[in-house]
Formats: sequence, C-alpha cells, structure tokens
Amino acid sequence: MTPILTLLICLGTLPKPTLWAEPGSVISEGSPVTLRCQGSLQVQDYRLQREKKTASWVRRIQQELVKKGYFAIASITWEHAGRYRCQYYSHSWWSELSDPLELVVTGAYSKPTLSALPSPVVASGWNATLQCGSRVAFDNFVLCKKGEDEHPQCLNSHFHPRGWSWAVFSVVPVSPSRRWSYQCYGYISSAPYVWSLPSDLLELLVPGVSKKPSLSVQPGPVVAPGDKLTLQCGSDTGYNRFALYEEGEDDFLQRPGRQPQAGLSRANFLLGPVKRSHGGQYRCYGAHNLSSEWSAPSDPLDILISRQIRGTPFLSVQPGPKVVSGENVTLLCQSSWQFHAFLLTQAGAADAHLHLRSMYKYPKYQAEFPISPVTSAHAGTYRCYGSRSSNPYLLSVPSDPLELVVSGPSGGPSSPTTGPTSTCGKSLRLLGSEGVRPPPGQDVIGSSWEQWGKLIPGGQGDSRTPPTSVSVQQRPPDEDPQTVTYAQVKHCGPRREMASPPSPLSEEFLDTKDTQAAASEDPQDVTYAQLQSLTLRREATEPPPSQERAPPVESSVYATLTIH
Repeated sequence: MTPILTLLICLGTLPKPTLWAEPGSVISEGSPVTLRCQGSLQVQDYRLQREKKTASWVRRIQQELVKKGYFAIASITWEHAGRYRCQYYSHSWWSELSDPLELVVTGAYSKPTLSALPSPVVASGWNATLQCGSRVAFDNFVLCKKGEDEHPQCLNSHFHPRGWSWAVFSVVPVSPSRRWSYQCYGYISSAPYVWSLPSDLLELLVPGVSKKPSLSVQPGPVVAPGDKLTLQCGSDTGYNRFALYEEGEDDFLQRPGRQPQAGLSRANFLLGPVKRSHGGQYRCYGAHNLSSEWSAPSDPLDILISRQIRGTPFLSVQPGPKVVSGENVTLLCQSSWQFHAFLLTQAGAADAHLHLRSMYKYPKYQAEFPISPVTSAHAGTYRCYGSRSSNPYLLSVPSDPLELVVSGPSGGPSSPTTGPTSTCGKSLRLLGSEGVRPPPGQDVIGSSWEQWGKLIPGGQGDSRTPPTSVSVQQRPPDEDPQTVTYAQVKHCGPRREMASPPSPLSEEFLDTKDTQAAASEDPQDVTYAQLQSLTLRREATEPPPSQERAPPVESSVYATLTIH
C-alpha cells in the first residue's frame, strides 16, 4: 500500500473519481452511450447511482465491465435520463462521490424553431440575439453551441395566451474568426432531463473584410410564378464555399464552390419553381474551407415577381416606335390602377431595367422613361410593370410588349438615361395667353417671376453665375387683365453622376430619380412655368376647365428669354 493511500485511509477519505459520458451527455433516443467512471488509485470496484430515483438498469451490466468503470447503454430511453454520480472501492474504503453528470435524452417532443433577431447576418463585435420557440408549452428552453453540449444556456420560457412559448438568448459579441452554430431544445420542469428534438441548426454569418464576390441572375431579375431562377455567386479569389442570403429571412443557403479555372470559383443557387416568397433583395458571401471567416457581402440584387398584384399598365412611346439613332425618345407607362412606382424592362438585357416613382396625372398614374439620345443598343422589346410600396418586390401583370426600332448609324452601347450629357444656354418661351395651356399631363410649376428665378441656375434665388443679358420679343398682348401666361423652359447642363447607386427599389433611389426628372437638364427637356403678369388682379393657379379644349384663335404673347 502506498504512503499516500495509507494516509488517505487514515483520514477516512479517498479522492473522488471522474464521471463522463461517451460520446456525450446529450443523447438522442435510441442511440448508444457509455458512462465512464475512473478513480485515481488502485480500484477494486465501481458503482453508479442516480439521484432521486434508482437506476435499475445498472444491475444488468456485466460485472467485468463494472469493475473497469464501464456502464454501457445499448439503446437509451427516457428511463435512463437523470443526474448521476459514481464512486470507487479501494482497500475496504469507498471514495467520495464524483461531480454530477446530467444525462439528457432528446426526442420526447417535436422540435422547436430557432431564429436570429433580426437576421442571422451579424456584424463583427455585435451581440447576437437568438429566439427559441414552440407550440408546445415548455417551461424552459436550452441553447447549445455546436460541439459544446456540456455547457448550454438555459432560460425560463415566456408564454403566449394561445399556447406559444419562447425564450430569447443573447450570444456574446461575435467575430468572423470562428463559426457560430447553435441548436435549441425545450423541456418541461417536471422532467428536466427529457428534452425535445433539437431545432434545425442555425449558423450565424459574420461578414469579414476579404474581397466581396459578385452576384448575378439568370434568366433575369423579373420572373413569373413557376419559372426557374438561378442566382450565381462568383469570385476570382478562389473561395471554396458560398452563402446566399435573402434580406429578412431566418436562414441562408450554402453551396460548395466550383472552380472552372484556376483562381476562379462560383456556386449556383437554383430557386424554383418561383413563388411569391422569392421576391426580395439578395446578397452572397464567399469563404475558404480552412477558414471560418466569410467575405464582405456582394452588391445587392433585387428579384421581382410579376403577376402578383392586380392591374395591367399600358406602355407607349413618343415620338413613335420607329426612330432614327440620335433622336430623343420617351417611353410612357400608364395605368388607371394605383401604383406607387413603375418598372421598365428591355428583353434580353438582364440588368437594363429602370424604376421610377409614379405621378398622378388625371385620370391615370404614370411615369416617363426618357432615352436620350437613342442608339441601336436601345432597340428591342420593352415592357413595364406597376408596384406598390407595401412590397416593392411584387409586380403587376406586364404591359403588352412594345417594339422599339432604331434605324440609322449604329451608336455605341449605352443604357437609358434620365439626364443629359451636354451643356448650353437656357431659354424661356412664353406660350400665349389664358387660352393656351401646357401639353396635357404636364405639371405647372411656379406662379410668379420671383418663383421663376428659383427654377433655373442664374435666376433669383440661385447664387451661381447670373444672366448677363435677356432678350425679349413680344407681340402686342391681349389687354385682358386675367391673362395667364405659360413659360416653356428648356434646360441643359452637365448630368449629375451617382458615385454609388443604391438599390433600384430603395426610397433613396426613387427620390434620386424624382430629383433627376424634376431637374432634368436635357436640351430637349421641357418644363412649363405659369407666369403671373404684374397687371393681374387675382392669382390664377390653373386655367378654367373650359380651357382644356383647343385654344381659340386669338392674339397671344410670344417672347424668348435667353440666359447666356
């Protein structure tokens, strides 16, 4: 007998053994598990006991295995669940009891749902919030990090009057340097070691700073229900795996990357048959197999689902469907149904689509899409759709197709623009008396010479270079004191560029489009301003309804103001 053992026996104690479970302490029903007890001194025997309830199954284990500290269960059931301790026998003494081991059996109830709030994509350094919930009235929920079942988080649940129970867990600040994968379980307090099935595995995506991949779509971003849709995430960084995330969803998709050639990799995400729920904004991420760190996100890609809301818009073109290269063309999308925005698409051009906020011009909602100047690249088949702000990713039935034919010399590739590319002077043309109106459907802006100064650079209210001369040619005006004059203004100037365009469906994008349309500086862009004569006795904001008919043949004012 060793001196240490002799001393411990004299003191009446033996060191406590170690108790653990292989392969783990959280075991699904029907799986095998072995409890191991190991003493630190010469051991002659072991015994295993369960708190509060006798473990009758232990007596059925072969004594040869028990003497070695092996307590094997071939197929675990709920009867095996509980809190266990073990001790060993050495030289006529029993040791202290081991620390407790909680043996948990899962699968007694249906699985709960685990989601990240508000998204599974979490910025580095932020805490993640996870919610575990179930239709079963669980008293408690348990959150386990993958590979760390022995150290779970346990929380009491909250209850909804309709039977829904849930708990919200906070996860320590996340970083892109490791993986963050979780499952949760529910249980009832009267049987704390009998848990539900595990929730689906939830992985948090923590974007890093490595080069972002590109995201593209085939056949195009506008699809109809039942179509097949493929999103392709690719990179020249050689990523081995890719993830695709739709904004607002609880989870993201993962695919292994394929390398068609050295240094290039990509993954295809097949979505289909397309459903209403596929409409949304997508981003993708890339990662290497030997690293847990994800890349920076790709640029956003909007997927739009047609035939989801009532109403069919009508698409027309001015001056006509057959034009000469270099002309200015305007595509007009209209509908008697209320739409908050209109989308214009060109067949065969996956990315050539424009969104504009709609304007109400009695009796229709409409949006104008100018193409200036038109080139052979603009020839093709166009359609337009309407959408509503409640869900901008759902579109109406498409308009009938409109074929735009461009003849003449071929121009370089270009896309439709809503702004000009040249610079010139500004001119103002006064169009007649009260009997003359702007073209139907055009807004009237301004109501005085003072307001007119705010409409163009160089006028009153603008600090930029003032006009150096104004020339006016006028025929004798009608002496009617109620005369209302309309000014036709031609704008031109440098087009403003957007350094980093936002998503085509964002409010920022639509507001930008509105600003460009309102302040368009195309030499061919025309704005009508209502000017108030100094002899007016009352302000007239709009010609009387009777004047909507063709103007009478009478004397009218005509003047041209040129600002150099």
